[in-house]
Amino acid sequence: MTQPARPLDTVLSALAPVFGDRLSTTQAVRDQHTALESWLPPDAPDAVVMVRSTEEVAEVLKLCNAHGVPVVPFGAGSSMEGQVNAPQGGISLDLSGMDKVLSVNAEDMDCTVQCGVIRQRLNEDLRASGLFFPVDLGAHATLGGMAATRASGTTTVRYGSMRELVLGLTVVLPDGRIVRTGGRARKSAAGYDLTHLFVGAEGTLGVITELTLRLAGIPEATSTLMCSFDNIGAATAAVVTALQFGLCLNRIELADAVQMAAINAHGGSTLPEAPTLWIELAGSAATVDHDADVLRDLVQDAGATGMEQAKNAEAAAALWRIRHSALYASRALRPGIKGLSTDVCVPVSALPACIEGITEVVRSTSIQAPLIGHVGDGNFHMVLLFDPEDPNETAEARHINSKLIELALSLGGTSTGEHGVGLGKKGYMAAEHGTALDLMRDLKRCIDPANIMNPGKIFDL
Repeated sequence: MTQPARPLDTVLSALAPVFGDRLSTTQAVRDQHTALESWLPPDAPDAVVMVRSTEEVAEVLKLCNAHGVPVVPFGAGSSMEGQVNAPQGGISLDLSGMDKVLSVNAEDMDCTVQCGVIRQRLNEDLRASGLFFPVDLGAHATLGGMAATRASGTTTVRYGSMRELVLGLTVVLPDGRIVRTGGRARKSAAGYDLTHLFVGAEGTLGVITELTLRLAGIPEATSTLMCSFDNIGAATAAVVTALQFGLCLNRIELADAVQMAAINAHGGSTLPEAPTLWIELAGSAATVDHDADVLRDLVQDAGATGMEQAKNAEAAAALWRIRHSALYASRALRPGIKGLSTDVCVPVSALPACIEGITEVVRSTSIQAPLIGHVGDGNFHMVLLFDPEDPNETAEARHINSKLIELALSLGGTSTGEHGVGLGKKGYMAAEHGTALDLMRDLKRCIDPANIMNPGKIFDL
């Protein structure tokens, strides 16, 4: 007796004539479409489909929905919490070929792009207009993926995160319907805010294919100050004061003593191995000059023990290269070892209690955990270096992560400020959201009753 075709085989047979060599089931291609940047083990999909248009996305989703085949959206694969893993198999929907900048409206300071546009490439295209897209994160990420994870970065203290900068979306729903949310107007009171339902949904409700984004003007002038402190409390007190003064702050980054020691070891530098801030001001030349004087006085009053002010763009770039080397320096402490990057965010005033509390937990383990943070908005990361083949180290890293999230929630914070939930943090959603998690599940069942869209991410049904 002939066995009935598997749902996946039926879907692939229907897609093959349409997509040709843009559909692949080879192991090498499948292995490239899983969480290579994550601390979590990879889960490859059964097949990869490379799409080029919203209509092609709709065709794939409609077919998969009819046959119950899971679909996992994939951009650049830079997500940290396993969002692009395929634990239930199915199809990885590769959106990287949707990489067109569709329009730039310089007078209104907005643009519309396809989801596969890389952030750095967009800013290269915008440079001649005097505009830029200000979400500045370390990863080489697509704008669709950044919206899906509600990403942010070093300039959030000034411009906000993807939540504030996405004006509208084109989204393909699980059944293949194409919907457009929001628009180019800077405000609207018309109906439900569907745009921000999909921003941060991690592909569990549909596939973002186009985005209308708010842009900013490239500042006339910037000024960067790097300074060190005797302790974390003094450094974060300086941050709170700077925020309250209303200075033209653009970035405020923090590294702890462990991280600074790692940077020295990695780069051969002799920087103070103490809590260190990088603070960037941006605006008109007159405003920046004025605020730079105020900032120097402010950090001195807060107890800064070392200070380096960049005198020109080259010097500023050198200071920021030190900051941007942090992740590589952390990993160099134990080459080849996994790094679990924590991602809690707390009210800025709660940073000392949160950092000091988790530092005590880390000291009770064998784990190295350098700390780096976007402290202007209360978000920081500890890179927990552990050997996944060592059950004791794995258990210790998970314990630190759990205690940190527990501490952050007790201080009015969140388990994830910018990396998203994915697989890695879904176990903390009930503690963070309580009965609101039931409403999230209801929304998921309403929009995706067949549960084909990135199943198992954020929460289980």
